[in-house]
Amino acid sequence: MSPRNWRVPLAASVVVFLLFACSDTDPVFHDEVRPLRLSDWNLYSLTSDELLPSEASLVFRPANQLFTDYAHKLRTLWIPDNAQAHLLDGEIDYPVGTIISKTFYYPLDTSGDMVKTSDPGLKRIDLGQNQLIETRLLVRKESGWDAFPYVWNDEQSEAFLRVAGASKAIQLHDIESPIENTNLEFAYFVPNENQCAGCHITSHPDGDMQPLGAIASQLSASFSPTEGQLDIQTEILRKRGWLDEIPARMESKPWNDESQPLEDRALAYLNIHCGHCHNPNGAADTSGLILDGSHSIDVSTGICKPPVAAGGGTGNLLYGIVPGEPEQSILVYRMQSTAPDEMMPELGRSLVHTEGVDLIRRWISSMPGSC
Repeated sequence: MSPRNWRVPLAASVVVFLLFACSDTDPVFHDEVRPLRLSDWNLYSLTSDELLPSEASLVFRPANQLFTDYAHKLRTLWIPDNAQAHLLDGEIDYPVGTIISKTFYYPLDTSGDMVKTSDPGLKRIDLGQNQLIETRLLVRKESGWDAFPYVWNDEQSEAFLRVAGASKAIQLHDIESPIENTNLEFAYFVPNENQCAGCHITSHPDGDMQPLGAIASQLSASFSPTEGQLDIQTEILRKRGWLDEIPARMESKPWNDESQPLEDRALAYLNIHCGHCHNPNGAADTSGLILDGSHSIDVSTGICKPPVAAGGGTGNLLYGIVPGEPEQSILVYRMQSTAPDEMMPELGRSLVHTEGVDLIRRWISSMPGSC
């Protein structure tokens, strides 16, 4: 069914507008309850035409974004009045009541079909040109961060809490492909609460969930909160009084910025997609593969490194990275796989990220030497 057939009738749109708070109303922090409706958080206003973040929130964009089956993302950050984030060991420590949201959506073509395009970084979502899929919340409570996955209904009138996750059959028309009528058909998976923790707990086994995008290095990038304005996002937080001091500039270079050195781009890509597990304290620490940029020797990034545990996930290949030989490298093999017991990252995607694989191929091809 075409998304254009999912439009909200006029009477229903009035109800929708009443359910969702006006954009100039502050969001509501829920500490004890787990709201079943996204509208209970007052993070957005919604009409039949548009999803608009609360004016009290900050729309932000990390320097590097996780690949999620070519979905576009609108992110917001809200800190309650009289609360402030602090720098702790150079990282942003958010206060209780902080709400981080991420809404996933796909653009529509003139016939109402979802299409694969580059994410333009919208600050509001036109529902006549885009289809909402899900909104994930990360909420800072007294006990730590808590994850809330909300799935939008077909009418685009409300998103409902789905603690067990969800799946949705999606067909994307690839208008950027040189081959006409190219479609990507796949199952889009909304993670359950445990899967959220699988990525957001970066220190195992006893660590707490942490933000991945709203951190100092990712927010040291520039983004325009309003048209015609471009500021460093940590400076915006400081100006709002939401951050006590600006962290030392440690921006992660955008992996898709062709003006940056190839190696910097490749490492930035691996950091955002793999570093939450492949770090000295992460869930994959026993692999010896360090991809968060904290490696001290090249072998830790996989160069001429044999796998710790052999199996189907290696594709019968010998080393994580073979200089000059991307097709002989386990890293590329796992990135271009969609088999559940082989693919990496193992969560958050059903499709192969063609552009990401191409970047890592080029990086490995440029490496001198051999194993």
